[in-house]
Amino acid sequence: MASPYLERRYLVGFETRRLPHIFTDVLVIGAGAAGLRAAIEAADGGAEVIVTTKGELAETNTYYAQGGIAAVIGEGDSVEDHIADTLEAAVGLADEPVVHEVISEAPAHIHELADWGVPFDRGDGELLLGREGGHGRNRIVHASGDATGTALVEVLLTRAREHPSVKLWGQCFVLDLLTDPPEGGAGSECVGAMTWHPRYGVQTIQAGRTILAAGGAGMLWRETTNPAVATSDAIAMAFRAGASVADVEMMQFHPTTLYIAGATRSLITEAVRGEGALLVDRNGEPFMSDYDERAELAPRDIVSRAIMEQMAKTQSTHVCLDARGIGRDRFVQRFPGISELCESFGIDPGTDLIPVHPAAHYMIGGARVNRDGRTTLPGLLACGEAACTGLHGANRLASNSLSEALVFGKRCGRTALAELAQMNERLTARRISWSNTPSRRTELDLTDVRNSLRSLMWRNAGIVRQGDRLGETLEIVNFWGRYVLDKEFYNDPAGWEAQNMLTTAYLLAECALRRTETRGVHYRKDFPDTDPAWARHQQVRRTEYQLVVE
Repeated sequence: MASPYLERRYLVGFETRRLPHIFTDVLVIGAGAAGLRAAIEAADGGAEVIVTTKGELAETNTYYAQGGIAAVIGEGDSVEDHIADTLEAAVGLADEPVVHEVISEAPAHIHELADWGVPFDRGDGELLLGREGGHGRNRIVHASGDATGTALVEVLLTRAREHPSVKLWGQCFVLDLLTDPPEGGAGSECVGAMTWHPRYGVQTIQAGRTILAAGGAGMLWRETTNPAVATSDAIAMAFRAGASVADVEMMQFHPTTLYIAGATRSLITEAVRGEGALLVDRNGEPFMSDYDERAELAPRDIVSRAIMEQMAKTQSTHVCLDARGIGRDRFVQRFPGISELCESFGIDPGTDLIPVHPAAHYMIGGARVNRDGRTTLPGLLACGEAACTGLHGANRLASNSLSEALVFGKRCGRTALAELAQMNERLTARRISWSNTPSRRTELDLTDVRNSLRSLMWRNAGIVRQGDRLGETLEIVNFWGRYVLDKEFYNDPAGWEAQNMLTTAYLLAECALRRTETRGVHYRKDFPDTDPAWARHQQVRRTEYQLVVE
């Protein structure tokens, strides 16, 4: 039986001649750091740009990023040292030219952002540099203590709003990438997207170039640091359109989120450990030195697995961060947001232990791009968490993601401009249509499916994986897909999100099952060793109802 995830090209049927048309030079899908930086770059070069996001403009993974931006700025640090740390964390899967370029260009972006008004933390006029897991030096730039992402998004949004060539559209849900011919894949090009707005309904935005920057997939797991909008839409729509997606099995879990039974998980940045906080078990005993010589400052994959193993050993639901050695006044000054969060639950970091637990945090995989941000689908670029650039390999080094978002966001903006300049014809309305076979199957309760999917992924495709459980996951996800992917949920973003989540879950489980080794964030209990034969990216694409693995 064919997989429903290979049969479905568009979530809804349509005829462009019957829909409202909007035209723009560049369409940017996503309003995080990468998308906004791409939009600003393209607009500065003379392009008309539309930026869409399915929720409020600031509701992005970037906005909630507590950690900072990694860049070589301090004395005694070097690009070579930062590259070495990145490659070590990536466990043989990073693309070295990309690593060198991103790390070399990151400092210039810090200075540019400072000129634009990002209030980076300073001491005696110099940028304050923190240290996080996997870094051998203090090279993390923060803003407002533990609110770097918020400060970054606010400045980029202001700059985009004030630009006469940029339009920002919130509450605009992108259903699918529009391709001509409509089947997508080989022989097709991306010509924009089909969107839905609660006021204007379904419409098409046809663009000279489309930049996919709607990353984030944390909502696939029961435990996550991500906001509710992070439903893996970018990976799913890129896959449906026939673009290659890579490293989808590489999901990074953050070791420390605040664990309060019944409450949503809130990130506790690893900068807290960089300031000297220790991880202790239920008996108050430090344990990280038993797992890695770098202890609390080991890479995230190692710390997350160590916490899970220590929880199992002590039969506990969580471990704790002991930040008492930092001192209450210093903690409040350095981490005002976390301090306020802890106090809202009656926790005083100066005297109390902070209960923590790992959670899904950052999707390393995404649409495969080259060094200019081009995907394998002509007309489509990608950056940020929506893209797989090769920088992170099998494990993202802390705070490298915002550096990557800025570097590749700017590159995508420049690439879009260069390709627009080569186009000889003006944008004209494309007549494209698609129809889906009406479903005769029973309609499942989407809330139940989403909740069950998140629990399934946490159990079977989380921090610790094994083959039989991944195979079971594929069976269950394929079953759900036959009853969900065959439906057209008009005017219902929750339905479209459920379809996107199921699609990405299918891809992740398939790739995780195929990768018969342990490497970075991908830990196979039944294959605990790293296999040199697997020192390669897994790329998958949809073509003619088949899954092509490269």
